[in-house]
Amino acid sequence: MSRLEEKAKKAADKKAALGTDIDLDTYEAEAEEVGEITELEMLPEAVQTAALSAGVSLAGEASGHYFQVDQSPVHRGSAVEGVEVMDIASALKEHSYLADYFWKLVPIDADKYTADVGMHPPAGYFIRAKPGTKTVFPLKTCLFMGGHNKRQRVHNVVIAEEGSELHIITGCTTPSHAGRGLHLGVSEVYVKRGAHVTFTMVHNWGEEVEVRPRGASLVEAGGSITENYITLTPVKSLQAFPTATLAGEGAVASFSTIMYARRGNIDIGNQTILEAPKTSAESISRVVSTGGEIINRGRMVGKVPDIRAHVECTGLILTEKGRIYSIPELDGWCGGLDMSHEAAVGKISQQELEYLMARGLSPDEATSVIVRGFLDVEIKGLPPALREEIRNITKLEEIHGGS
Repeated sequence: MSRLEEKAKKAADKKAALGTDIDLDTYEAEAEEVGEITELEMLPEAVQTAALSAGVSLAGEASGHYFQVDQSPVHRGSAVEGVEVMDIASALKEHSYLADYFWKLVPIDADKYTADVGMHPPAGYFIRAKPGTKTVFPLKTCLFMGGHNKRQRVHNVVIAEEGSELHIITGCTTPSHAGRGLHLGVSEVYVKRGAHVTFTMVHNWGEEVEVRPRGASLVEAGGSITENYITLTPVKSLQAFPTATLAGEGAVASFSTIMYARRGNIDIGNQTILEAPKTSAESISRVVSTGGEIINRGRMVGKVPDIRAHVECTGLILTEKGRIYSIPELDGWCGGLDMSHEAAVGKISQQELEYLMARGLSPDEATSVIVRGFLDVEIKGLPPALREEIRNITKLEEIHGGS
Protein backbone atom coordinates (compact mmCIF):
# COMPACT_ATOMS: atom_id res chain seq x y z
CA MET A 1 0.00 0.00 0.00
CA SER A 2 1.41 3.42 -0.96
CA ARG A 3 1.84 6.30 1.49
CA LEU A 4 -1.10 8.15 -0.12
CA GLU A 5 -3.33 5.10 0.16
CA GLU A 6 -2.41 4.72 3.82
CA LYS A 7 -3.29 8.36 4.54
CA ALA A 8 -6.60 8.03 2.70
CA LYS A 9 -7.53 4.87 4.55
CA LYS A 10 -6.88 6.53 7.93
CA ALA A 11 -9.21 9.41 6.96
CA ALA A 12 -12.02 7.20 5.64
CA ASP A 13 -14.32 8.21 8.52
CA LYS A 14 -13.00 11.76 9.09
CA LYS A 15 -15.84 14.29 9.12
CA ALA A 16 -15.40 17.56 7.25
CA ALA A 17 -14.85 20.74 9.23
CA LEU A 18 -17.76 22.44 7.45
CA GLY A 19 -21.14 21.38 6.11
CA THR A 20 -23.64 18.69 7.01
CA ASP A 21 -22.26 15.18 7.38
CA ILE A 22 -23.01 12.53 4.73
CA ASP A 23 -23.09 8.77 5.24
CA LEU A 24 -21.11 7.57 2.22
CA ASP A 25 -22.32 4.00 2.62
CA THR A 26 -25.86 5.03 1.64
CA TYR A 27 -24.58 5.65 -1.89
CA GLU A 28 -23.37 2.97 -4.28
CA ALA A 29 -19.62 3.20 -4.83
CA GLU A 30 -19.40 1.49 -8.21
CA ALA A 31 -20.70 2.66 -11.56
CA GLU A 32 -21.13 0.85 -14.84
CA GLU A 33 -18.44 1.59 -17.39
CA VAL A 34 -19.56 3.73 -20.34
CA GLY A 35 -17.80 3.38 -23.67
CA GLU A 36 -15.90 6.14 -25.43
CA ILE A 37 -17.29 8.09 -28.36
CA THR A 38 -15.42 9.62 -31.29
CA GLU A 39 -17.71 12.62 -31.84
CA LEU A 40 -19.53 14.78 -29.30
CA GLU A 41 -22.70 14.54 -31.36
CA MET A 42 -22.82 10.86 -30.38
CA LEU A 43 -23.56 11.77 -26.77
CA PRO A 44 -27.08 10.76 -25.67
CA GLU A 45 -29.63 13.53 -25.95
CA ALA A 46 -30.11 13.54 -22.16
CA VAL A 47 -26.40 14.24 -21.68
CA GLN A 48 -26.37 17.01 -24.28
CA THR A 49 -29.45 18.65 -22.76
CA ALA A 50 -28.06 18.44 -19.24
CA ALA A 51 -24.69 19.81 -20.35
CA LEU A 52 -26.37 22.77 -22.01
CA SER A 53 -28.34 23.47 -18.83
CA ALA A 54 -25.00 23.71 -17.03
CA GLY A 55 -23.63 26.19 -19.53
CA VAL A 56 -21.68 23.71 -21.67
CA SER A 57 -22.94 23.92 -25.24
CA LEU A 58 -21.60 21.46 -27.79
CA ALA A 59 -22.08 24.10 -30.46
CA GLY A 60 -19.71 26.98 -30.96
CA GLU A 61 -15.97 27.29 -30.77
CA ALA A 62 -13.98 25.53 -28.07
CA SER A 63 -10.31 25.02 -27.35
CA GLY A 64 -11.00 21.47 -26.24
CA HIS A 65 -13.48 19.13 -24.57
CA TYR A 66 -13.67 16.66 -21.74
CA PHE A 67 -16.87 14.74 -21.00
CA GLN A 68 -17.25 12.25 -18.19
CA VAL A 69 -20.33 10.09 -17.54
CA ASP A 70 -20.35 8.78 -13.97
CA GLN A 71 -16.77 7.42 -13.68
CA SER A 72 -16.09 6.98 -17.41
CA PRO A 73 -14.24 9.52 -19.58
CA VAL A 74 -16.22 9.24 -22.81
CA HIS A 75 -14.63 12.00 -24.86
CA ARG A 76 -11.63 14.31 -24.56
CA GLY A 77 -9.29 16.22 -26.81
CA SER A 78 -7.65 19.55 -27.51
CA ALA A 79 -8.19 21.83 -30.49
CA VAL A 80 -5.21 24.05 -29.71
CA GLU A 81 -1.56 23.21 -30.21
CA GLY A 82 0.25 23.46 -26.92
CA VAL A 83 -2.78 22.52 -24.79
CA GLU A 84 -3.20 18.98 -23.49
CA VAL A 85 -6.63 17.62 -22.48
CA MET A 86 -6.57 14.06 -21.13
CA ASP A 87 -8.31 11.92 -18.60
CA ILE A 88 -6.33 11.93 -15.37
CA ALA A 89 -5.76 8.16 -15.28
CA SER A 90 -4.06 8.20 -18.69
CA ALA A 91 -2.13 11.35 -17.80
CA LEU A 92 -0.70 9.73 -14.66
CA LYS A 93 0.58 6.83 -16.74
CA GLU A 94 2.02 9.02 -19.50
CA HIS A 95 3.51 11.88 -17.46
CA SER A 96 5.72 10.82 -14.55
CA TYR A 97 6.10 14.49 -13.54
CA LEU A 98 2.40 14.59 -12.66
CA ALA A 99 3.23 12.86 -9.37
CA ASP A 100 4.67 16.23 -8.27
CA TYR A 101 1.21 17.82 -8.67
CA PHE A 102 -1.24 15.04 -7.78
CA TRP A 103 -2.60 15.51 -4.21
CA LYS A 104 -0.09 18.30 -3.53
CA LEU A 105 -2.58 21.17 -3.02
CA VAL A 106 -5.57 19.28 -1.61
CA PRO A 107 -4.60 16.81 1.16
CA ILE A 108 -5.87 13.32 0.47
CA ASP A 109 -6.76 13.05 4.17
CA ALA A 110 -8.56 16.42 4.41
CA ASP A 111 -11.81 14.58 5.14
CA LYS A 112 -13.64 11.40 4.26
CA TYR A 113 -14.72 12.85 0.92
CA THR A 114 -11.16 13.44 -0.33
CA ALA A 115 -10.19 10.07 1.15
CA ASP A 116 -12.95 8.34 -0.80
CA VAL A 117 -11.74 9.95 -4.02
CA GLY A 118 -8.17 8.87 -3.20
CA MET A 119 -9.09 5.27 -2.41
CA HIS A 120 -10.70 4.62 -5.81
CA PRO A 121 -9.25 4.59 -9.34
CA PRO A 122 -8.65 8.16 -10.56
CA ALA A 123 -11.23 9.75 -12.86
CA GLY A 124 -11.37 13.35 -13.99
CA TYR A 125 -9.45 15.60 -16.35
CA PHE A 126 -5.87 16.76 -16.79
CA ILE A 127 -5.38 20.04 -18.62
CA ARG A 128 -1.99 21.60 -19.28
CA ALA A 129 -1.11 24.71 -21.27
CA LYS A 130 2.51 24.74 -22.34
CA PRO A 131 4.59 27.92 -21.80
CA GLY A 132 3.24 30.90 -23.70
CA THR A 133 0.16 29.10 -25.05
CA LYS A 134 -3.03 31.17 -24.96
CA THR A 135 -6.57 29.93 -25.66
CA VAL A 136 -9.09 32.28 -27.28
CA PHE A 137 -12.13 30.02 -26.78
CA PRO A 138 -13.00 28.18 -23.57
CA LEU A 139 -12.15 24.61 -22.81
CA LYS A 140 -15.51 22.94 -22.19
CA THR A 141 -15.74 20.15 -19.67
CA CYS A 142 -18.79 18.33 -18.34
CA LEU A 143 -19.11 15.97 -15.38
CA PHE A 144 -22.40 14.12 -15.86
CA MET A 145 -23.91 11.88 -13.20
CA GLY A 146 -26.54 9.65 -14.77
CA GLY A 147 -27.05 6.77 -12.35
CA HIS A 148 -29.51 6.78 -9.45
CA ASN A 149 -28.01 6.66 -5.94
CA LYS A 150 -24.48 6.64 -7.35
CA ARG A 151 -21.33 8.14 -5.89
CA GLN A 152 -19.36 10.09 -8.53
CA ARG A 153 -15.69 10.76 -7.74
CA VAL A 154 -13.61 13.23 -9.75
CA HIS A 155 -10.02 14.43 -9.47
CA ASN A 156 -8.91 17.22 -11.83
CA VAL A 157 -5.44 18.72 -12.26
CA VAL A 158 -4.83 21.91 -14.27
CA ILE A 159 -1.37 23.31 -15.00
CA ALA A 160 -0.89 26.67 -16.72
CA GLU A 161 2.81 26.95 -17.50
CA GLU A 162 4.69 30.27 -17.59
CA GLY A 163 3.03 32.98 -19.66
CA SER A 164 0.10 30.80 -20.70
CA GLU A 165 -3.63 31.54 -20.57
CA LEU A 166 -6.54 29.12 -20.03
CA HIS A 167 -10.32 29.59 -19.89
CA ILE A 168 -12.11 26.53 -18.52
CA ILE A 169 -15.86 26.03 -18.09
CA THR A 170 -17.01 22.97 -16.16
CA GLY A 171 -20.67 22.01 -16.03
CA CYS A 172 -21.64 19.55 -13.32
CA THR A 173 -25.06 18.10 -13.91
CA THR A 174 -27.59 15.29 -13.89
CA PRO A 175 -30.49 14.51 -16.26
CA SER A 176 -33.87 15.98 -15.38
CA HIS A 177 -35.20 12.59 -14.20
CA ALA A 178 -32.22 11.85 -11.94
CA GLY A 179 -32.87 11.07 -8.32
CA ARG A 180 -30.54 10.65 -5.38
CA GLY A 181 -26.79 11.01 -5.89
CA LEU A 182 -23.47 12.16 -4.42
CA HIS A 183 -20.76 14.09 -6.27
CA LEU A 184 -17.25 14.26 -4.79
CA GLY A 185 -14.79 16.48 -6.65
CA VAL A 186 -11.14 17.43 -6.15
CA SER A 187 -9.56 20.17 -8.30
CA GLU A 188 -5.92 21.26 -8.09
CA VAL A 189 -4.91 24.27 -10.22
CA TYR A 190 -1.31 25.42 -10.74
CA VAL A 191 -0.76 28.88 -12.22
CA LYS A 192 2.87 29.42 -13.05
CA ARG A 193 4.74 32.74 -13.37
CA GLY A 194 2.86 35.23 -15.55
CA ALA A 195 0.09 32.75 -16.42
CA HIS A 196 -3.65 33.42 -16.23
CA VAL A 197 -6.48 30.97 -15.58
CA THR A 198 -10.24 31.56 -15.60
CA PHE A 199 -12.10 28.66 -14.04
CA THR A 200 -15.90 28.76 -14.13
CA MET A 201 -17.98 26.04 -12.51
CA VAL A 202 -21.74 25.79 -13.07
CA HIS A 203 -23.71 23.35 -10.95
CA ASN A 204 -27.08 22.15 -12.17
CA TRP A 205 -27.80 19.15 -9.96
CA GLY A 206 -31.08 17.53 -8.94
CA GLU A 207 -33.02 18.20 -5.76
CA GLU A 208 -31.79 14.97 -4.10
CA VAL A 209 -28.12 15.34 -5.00
CA GLU A 210 -25.41 16.08 -2.42
CA VAL A 211 -22.19 17.80 -3.51
CA ARG A 212 -18.76 18.12 -1.88
CA PRO A 213 -16.18 19.83 -4.16
CA ARG A 214 -12.66 20.33 -2.78
CA GLY A 215 -10.41 22.79 -4.61
CA ALA A 216 -7.13 24.64 -4.26
CA SER A 217 -4.92 26.76 -6.51
CA LEU A 218 -1.32 27.99 -6.30
CA VAL A 219 -0.45 31.20 -8.12
CA GLU A 220 3.13 32.25 -8.82
CA ALA A 221 4.53 35.74 -9.44
CA GLY A 222 2.57 37.85 -11.92
CA GLY A 223 -0.04 35.14 -12.39
CA SER A 224 -3.77 35.31 -11.83
CA ILE A 225 -6.65 32.98 -11.05
CA THR A 226 -10.30 33.91 -11.57
CA GLU A 227 -12.83 31.48 -10.15
CA ASN A 228 -16.56 31.79 -10.80
CA TYR A 229 -19.04 29.55 -9.02
CA ILE A 230 -22.70 29.46 -10.06
CA THR A 231 -25.57 27.40 -8.66
CA LEU A 232 -29.11 28.40 -9.58
CA THR A 233 -31.08 25.16 -9.26
CA PRO A 234 -32.13 23.21 -6.14
CA VAL A 235 -29.70 20.80 -4.52
CA LYS A 236 -30.09 18.75 -1.33
CA SER A 237 -26.80 19.86 0.22
CA LEU A 238 -23.61 21.48 -0.98
CA GLN A 239 -20.40 22.44 0.80
CA ALA A 240 -17.36 24.02 -0.83
CA PHE A 241 -14.53 26.23 0.40
CA PRO A 242 -11.73 26.40 -2.21
CA THR A 243 -8.42 28.05 -1.31
CA ALA A 244 -6.15 30.17 -3.50
CA THR A 245 -2.58 30.74 -2.35
CA LEU A 246 -0.81 33.76 -3.83
CA ALA A 247 2.81 32.69 -3.53
CA GLY A 248 4.58 35.12 -5.87
CA GLU A 249 4.89 38.89 -6.05
CA GLY A 250 2.06 40.54 -7.97
CA ALA A 251 -0.19 37.47 -8.05
CA VAL A 252 -3.95 38.07 -8.19
CA ALA A 253 -7.03 36.04 -7.17
CA SER A 254 -10.66 36.85 -7.91
CA PHE A 255 -13.68 34.85 -6.73
CA SER A 256 -17.29 35.44 -7.84
CA THR A 257 -20.17 33.42 -6.40
CA ILE A 258 -23.79 33.47 -7.56
CA MET A 259 -26.24 31.33 -5.61
CA TYR A 260 -30.04 30.99 -5.86
CA ALA A 261 -31.46 28.55 -3.33
CA ARG A 262 -35.09 27.48 -3.25
CA ARG A 263 -34.39 24.68 -0.77
CA GLY A 264 -31.55 22.60 0.64
CA ASN A 265 -28.56 23.25 2.84
CA ILE A 266 -25.69 25.16 1.23
CA ASP A 267 -22.38 26.08 2.84
CA ILE A 268 -20.41 27.99 0.24
CA GLY A 269 -17.35 30.22 0.30
CA ASN A 270 -13.69 30.64 -0.52
CA GLN A 271 -10.37 31.58 1.03
CA THR A 272 -7.31 33.41 -0.29
CA ILE A 273 -3.91 33.32 1.42
CA LEU A 274 -1.76 36.27 0.40
CA GLU A 275 1.82 35.37 1.27
CA ALA A 276 3.81 37.54 -1.18
CA PRO A 277 4.07 41.35 -1.50
CA LYS A 278 2.04 43.30 -4.04
CA THR A 279 -0.56 40.52 -4.26
CA SER A 280 -4.28 41.29 -4.33
CA ALA A 281 -7.51 39.38 -3.95
CA GLU A 282 -11.24 39.98 -4.20
CA SER A 283 -14.21 37.80 -3.27
CA ILE A 284 -17.69 38.91 -4.37
CA SER A 285 -20.82 36.88 -3.63
CA ARG A 286 -24.49 37.40 -4.40
CA VAL A 287 -26.85 34.90 -2.83
CA VAL A 288 -30.65 34.69 -2.89
CA SER A 289 -32.79 32.42 -0.75
CA THR A 290 -36.41 31.61 -1.45
CA GLY A 291 -36.49 28.83 1.14
CA GLY A 292 -32.98 27.37 1.23
CA GLU A 293 -30.41 27.76 3.99
CA ILE A 294 -27.17 29.40 2.80
CA ILE A 295 -23.99 29.89 4.79
CA ASN A 296 -21.94 32.35 2.78
CA ARG A 297 -18.23 32.58 3.66
CA GLY A 298 -15.37 34.75 2.45
CA ARG A 299 -11.95 34.66 4.11
CA MET A 300 -8.75 36.57 3.40
CA VAL A 301 -5.43 35.85 5.11
CA GLY A 302 -2.76 38.54 4.79
CA LYS A 303 0.69 37.28 5.81
CA VAL A 304 3.02 40.02 4.49
CA PRO A 305 2.85 43.82 4.12
CA ASP A 306 1.84 45.59 0.92
CA ILE A 307 -1.13 43.42 -0.02
CA ARG A 308 -4.76 44.28 -0.79
CA ALA A 309 -7.82 42.13 -0.14
CA HIS A 310 -11.57 42.71 -0.16
CA VAL A 311 -14.55 40.48 0.71
CA GLU A 312 -18.15 41.30 -0.18
CA CYS A 313 -20.98 38.99 0.96
CA THR A 314 -24.46 40.19 0.03
CA GLY A 315 -27.73 38.30 0.31
CA LEU A 316 -31.47 38.64 -0.31
CA ILE A 317 -34.16 36.58 1.45
CA LEU A 318 -37.43 36.59 -0.46
CA THR A 319 -39.66 34.33 1.66
CA GLU A 320 -40.37 33.68 5.32
CA LYS A 321 -38.55 30.31 5.30
CA GLY A 322 -35.16 31.25 3.90
CA ARG A 323 -31.96 31.82 5.84
CA ILE A 324 -28.64 33.44 4.91
CA TYR A 325 -25.69 33.46 7.30
CA SER A 326 -22.89 35.68 5.91
CA ILE A 327 -19.37 35.33 7.34
CA PRO A 328 -16.79 37.73 5.88
CA GLU A 329 -13.48 37.12 7.64
CA LEU A 330 -10.14 38.98 7.60
CA ASP A 331 -7.00 37.51 9.15
CA GLY A 332 -4.02 39.89 9.15
CA TRP A 333 -0.62 38.67 10.33
CA CYS A 334 1.42 41.92 10.17
CA GLY A 335 1.31 45.67 9.62
CA GLY A 336 1.10 47.38 6.24
CA LEU A 337 -2.00 45.50 5.07
CA ASP A 338 -5.01 46.86 3.17
CA MET A 339 -7.90 44.51 3.90
CA SER A 340 -11.61 45.25 3.97
CA HIS A 341 -15.02 43.59 3.91
CA GLU A 342 -18.72 44.33 3.41
CA ALA A 343 -21.71 42.19 4.29
CA ALA A 344 -25.44 42.70 4.03
CA VAL A 345 -28.50 40.48 4.28
CA GLY A 346 -31.91 41.92 3.64
CA LYS A 347 -35.07 42.02 1.64
CA ILE A 348 -36.12 43.79 -1.50
CA SER A 349 -36.54 47.50 -1.04
CA GLN A 350 -40.19 48.53 -0.91
CA GLN A 351 -39.23 51.82 -2.52
CA GLU A 352 -37.68 50.02 -5.50
CA LEU A 353 -40.77 47.80 -5.84
CA GLU A 354 -43.12 50.77 -5.79
CA TYR A 355 -40.96 52.60 -8.32
CA LEU A 356 -41.21 49.74 -10.82
CA MET A 357 -44.91 49.10 -10.12
CA ALA A 358 -45.65 52.75 -10.76
CA ARG A 359 -44.31 52.16 -14.28
CA GLY A 360 -46.77 49.37 -15.01
CA LEU A 361 -45.05 46.24 -13.68
CA SER A 362 -46.94 43.78 -11.49
CA PRO A 363 -45.44 42.99 -8.04
CA ASP A 364 -44.07 39.69 -9.40
CA GLU A 365 -42.55 41.34 -12.45
CA ALA A 366 -41.00 44.08 -10.34
CA THR A 367 -39.52 41.51 -7.95
CA SER A 368 -38.06 39.54 -10.84
CA VAL A 369 -36.42 42.63 -12.33
CA ILE A 370 -34.83 43.52 -9.00
CA VAL A 371 -33.50 40.00 -8.36
CA ARG A 372 -32.07 39.73 -11.86
CA GLY A 373 -30.25 43.01 -11.35
CA PHE A 374 -28.96 41.84 -7.96
CA LEU A 375 -27.48 38.65 -9.43
CA ASP A 376 -26.09 40.39 -12.49
CA VAL A 377 -22.60 40.90 -11.11
CA GLU A 378 -19.70 41.28 -13.44
CA ILE A 379 -18.47 37.72 -13.91
CA LYS A 380 -15.16 37.62 -15.67
CA GLY A 381 -14.40 35.10 -18.36
CA LEU A 382 -17.91 33.93 -19.24
CA PRO A 383 -18.98 33.55 -22.87
CA PRO A 384 -21.95 35.76 -23.88
CA ALA A 385 -24.40 32.82 -24.16
CA LEU A 386 -23.79 31.71 -20.60
CA ARG A 387 -23.93 35.26 -19.31
CA GLU A 388 -27.36 35.66 -20.94
CA GLU A 389 -28.51 32.34 -19.48
CA ILE A 390 -27.68 33.57 -16.00
CA ARG A 391 -29.58 36.78 -16.56
CA ASN A 392 -32.68 34.87 -17.63
CA ILE A 393 -32.63 32.29 -14.88
CA THR A 394 -34.71 34.13 -12.31
CA LYS A 395 -38.12 33.65 -13.84
CA LEU A 396 -41.23 34.70 -12.00
CA GLU A 397 -42.31 31.21 -11.00
CA GLU A 398 -38.86 30.48 -9.61
CA ILE A 399 -38.81 33.56 -7.46
CA HIS A 400 -42.09 32.60 -5.83
CA GLY A 401 -41.54 28.86 -5.96
CA GLY A 402 -39.61 28.50 -2.72
CA SER A 403 -40.89 25.89 -0.34
